[in-house]
Amino acid sequence: MLNKKAVIDEVQVWDQFRLGDQQAFTTLYQHFVQPLYAYSLGVTNDKELIKDCLHDLFVELWKNHATLGPTTSVKFYLMASIKRKIIRNMETSMKHFNHHVNYMKDFVEEEMSQESLLIKYEEELVSNKQLTKCMNLLSKRQREAISLRFFHNMDTDQISNSMCINPQSVYNLIFGALRVMKDGMQMKALA
Repeated sequence: MLNKKAVIDEVQVWDQFRLGDQQAFTTLYQHFVQPLYAYSLGVTNDKELIKDCLHDLFVELWKNHATLGPTTSVKFYLMASIKRKIIRNMETSMKHFNHHVNYMKDFVEEEMSQESLLIKYEEELVSNKQLTKCMNLLSKRQREAISLRFFHNMDTDQISNSMCINPQSVYNLIFGALRVMKDGMQMKALA
């Protein structure tokens, strides 16, 4: 016997769920958890992170059901929500990782003089400020593409799936962004 998913009126079920109907919540969970999991694999390969984020998403949905608004597409609402949750989680993990790496580097470099460390720290601050200013020159989509490529190590196909655009558009966004950032860094160097 084939295990076919029943077709549901997702908007009607969503509205019932928003009114506190537990069966409607269960129906939404059963109907969307697997497609959301598959979609999330396009954002990250970390299956445990995906499971944690899906769990958190559905817990938050239930907690906040009374304050959620109507939607014309539950699927796209949930896809956008899980994508944001995963990316936020990855960014937080990356910050913690970078902090740990920097701490360990500083610990290893303890033999360096305090003056050398201060100079190095100030140089990093200047570079980070320049990089932040250049990132602010980018459009929202360019920043997202750059973030996914360089901070989350996604390849072009993963970025394409995550941003719902074709691979050529990913190339265009990234190369356009790099050109803007390069020009911005050169302008800062001349100033």
